Amino acid sequence: MNTVCSVLRLVAAKNWEVYQMDVNNAFLHGDLEEKVYMKLPPGFRHSHPGKDLGKLKYFLGIEISRGPDGIFLSQHKYALDIIAETGNLGSRHAATPLEQDHKLATIDSPILEDPKPYRRLMGRLIYLLNTRPELCFPGQGIFFTSNPDLTLTVYCDADYNSCPLTRRSLSAFVVLLGGSPVAWKTKKQDTVSHSSDEAEYRAMVVALREIKWFRRVLAGLGIDQSQPTRLYCDNKAAIHIASNLIFHERTKHVESDCHAVRDAVEEGLIVTDHVRSEEQLVDILTKALDHAPFEYLLSKLGVRNLHFPT
Repeated sequence: MNTVCSVLRLVAAKNWEVYQMDVNNAFLHGDLEEKVYMKLPPGFRHSHPGKDLGKLKYFLGIEISRGPDGIFLSQHKYALDIIAETGNLGSRHAATPLEQDHKLATIDSPILEDPKPYRRLMGRLIYLLNTRPELCFPGQGIFFTSNPDLTLTVYCDADYNSCPLTRRSLSAFVVLLGGSPVAWKTKKQDTVSHSSDEAEYRAMVVALREIKWFRRVLAGLGIDQSQPTRLYCDNKAAIHIASNLIFHERTKHVESDCHAVRDAVEEGLIVTDHVRSEEQLVDILTKALDHAPFEYLLSKLGVRNLHFPT
């Protein structure tokens, strides 16, 4: 996905044309000479034997325009439309994806005797969110600007001791190519950090790995990245650790690979910059924000509602 977003950003900057092609797979278009027997999936049992064929053909994508099978197919499609519309009746729009100050991880409640119904319900919800993106991202889309500037900039952040169960921190980053987001990720850190400065420094390490990967990809695409990549962080102490050897005594417990950030600064691969907490784009990935800062950071990232008039 990161490579695709980078290519699309390059297409917008260069004003190239984009073509989409469907590849015909040979095994889908060959002629069968053998008999093939298919068993209907569970849940398709009823008293009318002729309806099985219509249902099977519907789920195989075969249209039937005449005869009793065609009548059943139309009725079946109508029933599915009704079910889909009914599922939306009780829905309500949420201003943010996560409620602030929630205590879901620490709720002490009885364990379900039979977790299967709950797992089935969650499986259905996950399926809906994957097949109906408008339910998960109502109208949201990433805007790739046509600005010819293809400078690589990265924001990184950490949420210190955010997990109430393990006390491990969250690391997150956002990669911008010419001001448009092309990569983003949030992940729980592998070890417990001793301070917020250490957690932020570890987040910088994760972002640095992404910077090195993107610089290689962009070089392969012919995009000049001779200038150091700017890495924005809202923790001044972490920036000092990355650029000042005086802090070595205070960071002896940090693994040696973490000091790859310091090496990258000395080599001129990256330049660390401080950003105010209000302008830290990665906060949207590490914290449950209120509506106003959430919408502000979305706009800064270039995420727009495609249904709003321009």
